[in-house]
Amino acid sequence: MAARRDGRRADTPTFTEQARRRQLIECTIDLISTKGYPSTSLSAIAERAGLSKAAVLYHFASKDNLTRAALAHVLEEFTAYVSERVAAAPEPRAAVVAYVRAMVGYQRENRRHVRVITEMLLDDHGGTRLKTPGSHDTAGRWQALADLLTAGQEAGHFRPFDPATTSLAIGGAIDGVISHWLAHPDLDLTAAEDELVTFTLHAIDRR
Repeated sequence: MAARRDGRRADTPTFTEQARRRQLIECTIDLISTKGYPSTSLSAIAERAGLSKAAVLYHFASKDNLTRAALAHVLEEFTAYVSERVAAAPEPRAAVVAYVRAMVGYQRENRRHVRVITEMLLDDHGGTRLKTPGSHDTAGRWQALADLLTAGQEAGHFRPFDPATTSLAIGGAIDGVISHWLAHPDLDLTAAEDELVTFTLHAIDRR
């Protein structure tokens, strides 16, 4: 692999190129979250970034590549936020509570990111049907919850149940609340978060 005079590999983006890519990703997130995925064209992204379409294509070969990069960025941020809070929990029950609160809290504070996820993973029929069945388990989020539930069972904190099924039920409840909030922003999402925690603990705690 060829190298530049400064020692970097030829395919390694410079600091300026990395900054430009981040700018384009942010512009893409802005457009998808406000205008929707179909209306987010390369021309619109270029205009928002103050660049030519050719300049956008220099960094990303197509709209598909750029929008996928935007989605990947959103999911990485989301996953890191949840993982950090779960890792700080002192024991399995607290970790499950931290998971539920982080899942809701991140989406409450990052509405733009939620729009990107729903625009890119759902079809255009009211945002209720997945383009690819199973793709809602982005970054293995429900598997991560299932692992937390299993750990809690092994530690004797939770009642016997199937972790996979229960994680899907909890995940579905979170998604349902978020979907309603997106359509009805007046929903008190902080209060809904508390109810989701109560719902989750009733589902998993020993009686």
